[in-house]
Amino acid sequence: MLEPLRQGVPPLDPAAVSSAASCALPARYEAVGEARKFTRRTLDQWELDYRFDDICLVVSELVTNALRHALPAGTQRVPEQAPPVRLHLMRWTERLVCAVRDPSQDSPVARDSDDFSAESGRGLFLVDSFSDGWGWYPMAGTLSGKVVWALFRLRPPAGPARPPVD
Repeated sequence: MLEPLRQGVPPLDPAAVSSAASCALPARYEAVGEARKFTRRTLDQWELDYRFDDICLVVSELVTNALRHALPAGTQRVPEQAPPVRLHLMRWTERLVCAVRDPSQDSPVARDSDDFSAESGRGLFLVDSFSDGWGWYPMAGTLSGKVVWALFRLRPPAGPARPPVD
């Protein structure tokens, strides 16, 4: 899943992932709130609560877009089927990626950021504004659909104080 993230963003070594978490989200708009709660719990566990506001906003937009644009009209969760949308959070030492997988092969389309009077369509503009980069790629193999991801830089962990150099 991470290989396509290498396109257009700083290198991310999949072997260096220090933490990862994911959750399945049902095909209903209440899933956006569930995604926010999951993100809050995960960031708290990872002691990254200082980035919660930006990351949560982006997670909300990505999940909303998946539910609104990537699911066929009237999609309902059938117990035997996998939930149609999945949120992944992956952490490296100085980076975090949130990725949302959905069943659509259609590319996400960013609307013109100058049209602030529109009631919708600013989601990817917000993702671009609040993250350090974003992109998408189609799934390959047995999984169909796509992944839309956003990258966040994290401040480096505090290390031991170094004495001043003379």
